[in-house]
Amino acid sequence: MRGDDPLAPSLISIPSVPARRGIFSAPDGGSHAATFVLVCCLFFLSATCNGMIDVLNKHFQNSLHVSKAQSACVQGAWYSAYFLLALPSGWVARRFGYRRAILLGLFLVVAGSLLFVPVAGFSGTQVHVFEAFLGALFVVGAGLTFVETIANPYATVLGPAESAVARINLGQSCNAVGWILGPLIGGSFVLSRTGVANTSNAALYMPYLIVAGIVVVLLVAFSIGPVPDVPAALEEEDRGIRSSEPGPLLKESHFVLAIVSQFLYCAGQIGIFSFFINYVKDGHTMPPLPGWFAQLLPEAMKFSQNGLWHMTEYGAGILLSVAFVFFTIGRFSGSVILRFCRPHITLGVYAVTNVALMAAVIAQCGWVSVFALILSFFFMSIMYPTHFALGIHGLGSKTKIAASWMVTAVVGGAIMPIFMGWIADRYSMRLGFIMPLACFVFIACYGFSWRRLYAREATPASSGA
Repeated sequence: MRGDDPLAPSLISIPSVPARRGIFSAPDGGSHAATFVLVCCLFFLSATCNGMIDVLNKHFQNSLHVSKAQSACVQGAWYSAYFLLALPSGWVARRFGYRRAILLGLFLVVAGSLLFVPVAGFSGTQVHVFEAFLGALFVVGAGLTFVETIANPYATVLGPAESAVARINLGQSCNAVGWILGPLIGGSFVLSRTGVANTSNAALYMPYLIVAGIVVVLLVAFSIGPVPDVPAALEEEDRGIRSSEPGPLLKESHFVLAIVSQFLYCAGQIGIFSFFINYVKDGHTMPPLPGWFAQLLPEAMKFSQNGLWHMTEYGAGILLSVAFVFFTIGRFSGSVILRFCRPHITLGVYAVTNVALMAAVIAQCGWVSVFALILSFFFMSIMYPTHFALGIHGLGSKTKIAASWMVTAVVGGAIMPIFMGWIADRYSMRLGFIMPLACFVFIACYGFSWRRLYAREATPASSGA
């Protein structure tokens, strides 16, 4: 999902790279390596900003006294931008070229980040302050929609087509680092390092001011740096696709159900990301820290109360970054596993495992439940790209249009976490994880039934893809 490439070239069978050609070689004998470095900066920026928003749910609950359901509007505003602007950003890239589209996206990120400065000092009602923050987040998300939508396919054309897999994997490694650093940066400014919650928004603009400064540098780099409009061979071949052609896709059940399953995956993933800190800090769920473990933690991650050690909100944010380390490990190990295992079976097994882990989270088993929650990040790691691989498999010339439609499934991350927050408000935070559990049940069913669905709809044209 966030930071993943819906058109990842790993989904396409690509021949081996000839030894004589570098992965950044240009047709004229030059190199796109410098351009690729700039694109890697976009991957890092996008993932870092995505990781930063997951600390805001708990903070706004403290500072603006919003409910858990209301705090999920953070993800609602963010992913609404992705949902609404993914297709327009692709049109801008095709109409005006890669450079101008990237510059427009970076400009929106700067504008949205700078909006946090006046919003942090806004003295209106709590509702109006919250709405102002959501507006600023929407603008940043809109800019990153342009950045992500363009950076992924651009990375695939910066060299020989047969080495596109190597380039996108390099780019995604920067993405993984950003996911880990995002909660660390955001949490350093807004999450309390004591037992008393931070109820002030005064410093909330600081991480976004840092982002704005970095993006200004990127704006200059992309303005004067080498950013050629390299044509993609697949795009040239698909220009003849008529707007009326996607109709038959509705008859491809393996594709239609992939969209549904992807919607639910995005819902479950974003719900877990958003309420991770809430779960770790839930006083009704979490036992005190073991004494031996508390002694290993720095002072900013723990506080003492009634002779017992507890984790600070800042410590919970650090734990979220640890969970993203598991997510990163899962992504790299998954790329190896999927070379030897059938993708639909792997998806089903990983989903069933997460059903069990969510059950452990709901069962309120103390730190065992926390570890189960962290481990779920590992088993979520392959699901987004694997859904794409299964959904667009065998669709031939309709592959790119099908992938564009699958991008819309990200809206699950904007809608369902609000429902998860409502459950948490009405009952308890642990019961809120029933939502992702149910999502993983459907994903497991889709994974294990994919072969039958695909075989039923297979045609001579698709089976040869």
